[in-house]
Amino acid sequence: MTIPRPRWGEQLTFLGILTLTVAAISLLFYALLWKAGDLTDLPNLRIGFYNFCLWNESVGSLQCYQFSELEPLGLPRGGLALARLGVYGALVLTFFVPLPLLLAHCNRNEGEWHLVVGFLAAASMLLAGGLGLFLAYTWKWIALSLLGPGFLALCAAQVLLILLLMATVVFPQRAEDKSKLESC
Repeated sequence: MTIPRPRWGEQLTFLGILTLTVAAISLLFYALLWKAGDLTDLPNLRIGFYNFCLWNESVGSLQCYQFSELEPLGLPRGGLALARLGVYGALVLTFFVPLPLLLAHCNRNEGEWHLVVGFLAAASMLLAGGLGLFLAYTWKWIALSLLGPGFLALCAAQVLLILLLMATVVFPQRAEDKSKLESC
């Protein structure tokens, strides 16, 4: 009779990865949906992925520009669209991580674990690329001290995505013999 060996280390690693995944999704949700993608939200300046409002001194209030009105200011439409695609694509891909993560853990399937690694790598690259592209185009209006909680949440989500990617690569799911599997 075989005595089942304890797998506490694997269970804790899996729970840590799952917790980090939920935290990354929460931060991305907060920054991109709750804060509407605004990186700077001040009374005299609101700049985000869907808002571009500058202070108009002649009127004495914020003047918000439509997407088509941004090119004369030096903001290319294509670049802003790619930045939006990057950051919101990272949110979508991160939403797909928990299910294959659970399936890989329960089924002990390396293929599903590699799918998780692929989703995390793509989400991390999209978020970094989109945020970097957006900041490169809007840097003449945004100072580092003006960036708000939406930006901090996106940076924290990027750090968590990198940590998750490293954890899933360092602690890969190993396939086991099907006769030895225990129920999830």
